[in-house]
Amino acid sequence: MNRAPPRALIRMSATAVSAALLAVAASCGARADDSASLLKAMTEYTAAQKSITATFDSDVEIITPDLQKIQFTSSGQLRMARPDKLRIRRTGGYADVDLAYDGKTVSLYGNNAKAYVQADAPGTIDQLVDTIQAKTNAALPGIDLLLSNSFDVLTSDVIEGYHIGQGVVDGVECEHLAFRGRDTDWQIWIQAGAQPIPRKYVITSKTVAGAPQYTLRIKDWKTEAIADADAFAFKPPEGATKVGLDSDVMVEFDEVPAGTTSGAKK
Repeated sequence: MNRAPPRALIRMSATAVSAALLAVAASCGARADDSASLLKAMTEYTAAQKSITATFDSDVEIITPDLQKIQFTSSGQLRMARPDKLRIRRTGGYADVDLAYDGKTVSLYGNNAKAYVQADAPGTIDQLVDTIQAKTNAALPGIDLLLSNSFDVLTSDVIEGYHIGQGVVDGVECEHLAFRGRDTDWQIWIQAGAQPIPRKYVITSKTVAGAPQYTLRIKDWKTEAIADADAFAFKPPEGATKVGLDSDVMVEFDEVPAGTTSGAKK
């Protein structure tokens, strides 16, 4: 027969939980001062790398009108050569997209739509990202980790930050940092040691009911020079059609189905 727990036990449990919460809060407060220095070390490390290749998995959440949370998953590859070469391929259940930038022209190909868009964009990767975000309002979550001024961009809206402690991502020991902003909160797991590589990045939207998140997990990080001369050259596949940014087929380039609303943005 089930019996109600003694009142004394309930009080003791509540006290233990309260003590644990206070201990966590005190621990976070003690580590608050070094969250910025750990983040700064990561951004300086990534900015100093002339070449970066990596693979990634990403999850984006949306909230339906009846408040159901749905998650969409994709994977991809990144190749970057500073200051002006970038290639990102992302494949998911609803998108198969290839972005190529050779320092002069940016090309975006959607394999599902068998269509591509192109634009002249002479300059650097940083300038390209600024242009894309200004003209298309695209969030491009995760790209801010690789900009030359990444620290300034990441902390531009930060109200407070904490060094939560240690964590393990894909078997790698990491420093776990958490930051609060006005519209979004975000967390990052940075590989511990001499190579402070970003391993996991989570953005939580606070302005959307249900607080949807965007999660990025980075793997296979390498900094060797990219030997492939055509790594950043875009050649339209046979049968592909060139379209404008205002074309209806652009919906096929998104990683969530048409008619849904993206969740976390930063």
